[in-house]
Amino acid sequence: MIRAGEKLKSKREEKDLSLEEVAKATKIRTSFLIAIEKGDYKKLPSSTYAHGFVRNYAKFLGLDEREVLALFKREYDEEKYLKVLPEGLVKEGNFPIKKIKFNRTFTIFAAVFILLVLYITFQYRAAIFNPPLNVVKPIEGEVVSAQEVTVVGKTDPNSTVYVNEEVASLDKKGNFKKTISVFPGTETITIKAVNNFHKTTIVERQIEVK
Repeated sequence: MIRAGEKLKSKREEKDLSLEEVAKATKIRTSFLIAIEKGDYKKLPSSTYAHGFVRNYAKFLGLDEREVLALFKREYDEEKYLKVLPEGLVKEGNFPIKKIKFNRTFTIFAAVFILLVLYITFQYRAAIFNPPLNVVKPIEGEVVSAQEVTVVGKTDPNSTVYVNEEVASLDKKGNFKKTISVFPGTETITIKAVNNFHKTTIVERQIEVK
């Protein structure tokens, strides 16, 4: 059975046309024309390009496009010559379609799984992590000369803050301020943040009261 490439080559030679002349007229590289005539389709960029090149080549030579394409499709092994990466990024030879599909499926599955884990972690972070607790005032070792000290800090707005077991009120952003009484000498102030899942963070500040 005559091959598509043989039919194209025979018609080209019948018209006494060189490959360079055909390339100039069709805008198809000479190396691609040679590959088509030899039936070496793996040297073409992709199945879409191969189909288009053969159609344009046949049209230029005045051949029946449908007849040539029918021959081409019988010869062209889609699974053998499929390329999904630019030439030069893959090794010569066959490119396994099953591996491509598997890698694509795995990548999608992995991405969905990671997003799901991140979503669950974000939604239930309070059940996993202790609440943040940043105490701005007083600083460790601070010396005060008053009978009252104001404790200032920030935590998760959904937590409850205790300063020496007294509840401190929080605003919408989690900021709190609590004034407590202190006595002369070394005083330890315990600040505790407890979230809805009873996760607790404790910060202690030791001050000197004069």
